[in-house]
Amino acid sequence: QVQLVESGGALVQPGGSLKLSCVASGNIFSIYVMGWYRQAPGKERELVANIPITSDSRTKYEDSVKGRFTLPRDNAKNTVYLQMNNLSPDDTAVYYCYAMRSDLWYFWGQGTQVTVSS
Repeated sequence: QVQLVESGGALVQPGGSLKLSCVASGNIFSIYVMGWYRQAPGKERELVANIPITSDSRTKYEDSVKGRFTLPRDNAKNTVYLQMNNLSPDDTAVYYCYAMRSDLWYFWGQGTQVTVSS
């Protein structure tokens, strides 16, 4: 099993920045990919960004966040971050950290609310 704990959600003004954190624990050596999904009210959950943990493959970003969001990680702390810049109201959502095993089994965090509003 893998446990994921997110933090960092907040209310932020348009144009502002926010950094979410996701700490993984448990059987972390089984993780193949980590990243973030988000779900806005009335919308389906969508992939924001992900990164393979065990290879040098590049990070993948959803088109609407390219150039604004990055996915740094700290392997020593088993932590993946979501750095969000130039936020807009369209980014308002609950953000979920996830980890995927090589057998495509998903683990999810509890979610953290990001609200972009003036």
